[in-house]
Amino acid sequence: METKNALSAFAALAQDSRLAVFRLLVQAGPSGMAASKIAEQLEIPPSSLSFHLKELSHADLVVPLQKGRFVIYSVNFETMNALMAFMAENCCGGNPCSPISLAACTPRESVS
Repeated sequence: METKNALSAFAALAQDSRLAVFRLLVQAGPSGMAASKIAEQLEIPPSSLSFHLKELSHADLVVPLQKGRFVIYSVNFETMNALMAFMAENCCGGNPCSPISLAACTPRESVS
């Protein structure tokens, strides 16, 4: 993923409602969710939701699919995975990364 694409994705996600929509669609999985259901579950007015979905679509984070009279939105998992890989690309200087244990984050008592 190029930096400009990552910046576009981060900009789209840097808003409460859009982040909530994206996370809901991640939970819905590849089958996605109708815009009306998204609006209902997140209590977002349809006109506002339309704007947020457009922003997520422009960043290639969600994909709309017309099914009859409904538009089903699903996460573009390829873009999501590329964004996550972009973030971890230079992690730990190229060495395998592992989760930090809480013990490593706890201040140690000084030994006198």
